[in-house]
Amino acid sequence: MGDRQIWYYIKEGVRSIFTHGLMSFAAVCMTVACLLIMGSFSLIAVNAGNILQDLEDENEFLAYVDESLSQNEARALQDEIEAIPNVSSVTFVTKEQALQDFIAQQETAELFENTSAETLRDRYRIHVEDIEQLQDTADQVKQVNGIADVEASLEIADGFVMVRNVATAIAVILIVMLVVISVFIIANTIKLSTFTRREEIAIMKMCGATNWFVRAPFLVEGVILGLAGGIIAFFCQWGIYGLITRAMMESGIFSIITTVPFGNISHVVLLVFLLVGFAIGGGGSVMAIRKFLKV
Repeated sequence: MGDRQIWYYIKEGVRSIFTHGLMSFAAVCMTVACLLIMGSFSLIAVNAGNILQDLEDENEFLAYVDESLSQNEARALQDEIEAIPNVSSVTFVTKEQALQDFIAQQETAELFENTSAETLRDRYRIHVEDIEQLQDTADQVKQVNGIADVEASLEIADGFVMVRNVATAIAVILIVMLVVISVFIIANTIKLSTFTRREEIAIMKMCGATNWFVRAPFLVEGVILGLAGGIIAFFCQWGIYGLITRAMMESGIFSIITTVPFGNISHVVLLVFLLVGFAIGGGGSVMAIRKFLKV
């Protein structure tokens, strides 16, 4: 295939796009909508996953040792706790250390200077590998003989897990629906092009044009529409993400939430948008030319 032939396919594909401007515009808009919705919910899931990772790295739950155990007996529980699945690290904290940590966190530390360490319990700080299994891990630690109670922030972890899972599920459902609609619109755009050029196609076949030579411009047209939608959606997603993250940083409610900088994932987002746009455009074209260009 020569360069002139390739340029012919591209030229004819672009010409068809502008010939049916309204349908082409609708096809690009649907592709953009599909990719924006896919990207938005995917970014929500990515950020929720990032926050969960931070919680896994920083968050811990406490296991309080029974008061009847001596400190040596309490320390002896560490090996049993470390053997529990999903436990990444275990740190023993004495009553005295716990009291010092508590006083250090208070603004009026002098009020607690005479507090006895005996009012507290020896404890373990336990980090987990997978925060989704925090509840099960805490329950297993509580079953260890000598552990009186556990304290875990299950609501926070469960909340972010739910956000990530819901965002992922919604994204998958909407993506399937919108991809089908986008492919359908692009297919109809290509059908309109084939109908408009039906006489030209008939003459080309009479002159001996190959199947590929006839079909290629329509395939190029669909791919261009899909890629155009992917590029436009990428820049729209970049702007929307920037506005939302900026608003969250300025808000007192969401300022504690750390978002992933778009620059860190922009190359992945662009690649995915282009691949999905290519698939939508190419898929719609194939559907149209297989049915209406049986040559």
